[in-house]
Amino acid sequence: MVVVGSLNYDISAWVPRRPQLDETIHGTRVEENAGGKGANQAVAAARLKAEVTMVGCVGTDARGNFLLTELDAAGVNRDHVSKVDTSTGLALITVDPEDVSIVVVAGANGELDRERVEAAATEIASADALLLQGEVAAEAARTAAVIAAASSTLVVFNPAPFNEVASQVLPLADVVVVNRYEAKQLGDSRPPILVTTLGADGCEVRVNQEVTRIDAPEVEVIDPTGAGDAFVGAFAVAFVETGDPIAAAAIAVRAGAAAVSSAGAQPGMPTWQDIDRV
Repeated sequence: MVVVGSLNYDISAWVPRRPQLDETIHGTRVEENAGGKGANQAVAAARLKAEVTMVGCVGTDARGNFLLTELDAAGVNRDHVSKVDTSTGLALITVDPEDVSIVVVAGANGELDRERVEAAATEIASADALLLQGEVAAEAARTAAVIAAASSTLVVFNPAPFNEVASQVLPLADVVVVNRYEAKQLGDSRPPILVTTLGADGCEVRVNQEVTRIDAPEVEVIDPTGAGDAFVGAFAVAFVETGDPIAAAAIAVRAGAAAVSSAGAQPGMPTWQDIDRV
């Protein structure tokens, strides 16, 4: 698999509730981990024994070096992760009992361009699947999607956040994975396979006009950060293996459930053994 996307340094703070306007509250815990939707999905697939190549950018700072080290530890090929002369992407995350809120500063992710993606054209064309998200420039994402579509590489698109990337990639996507908020923004777009994640309620899989609901197992939620990325990575691996979107989604909801059971995005990406346990 090839993942064209973001790499972020995550700083997560656990809070009893979200602060109100002009209010300061005390957090209970803080952690710093590797993140970024692209890198998370790459690690998620690699943990499930896929051969994964990451395409993206980090800065020439200590945070960028840390993210590269984490990719190495997960067994992700990072030959196409460029070091650029700007700060590494950053995500500021607050985790409260109800949900998670994230502020992303693109930093080096904004330097991923057409040329850097085209340098990975051979890997994209020969891959079983290409994974794309909404945290890099539309030009970069579309370039990757065009290369994949021309080579019959499966295009799995997770339009998160939902932005200008969506209009450029949706027409070329074979599988689209959205949450409930993003699903409302799709409008009349109907990809061949549409998967809507529903958090603790599992997911819905729409193939043509037929909708299948899949429940998720009940687990204790420690940190929901990265659960959607665990879902996407697991879905892509399972779909390539089985060709069955329903079976792939059944595995993916368990991957998401396993991911929320530990703190941090990439540290929470599950192995097959973690999925089996839930």
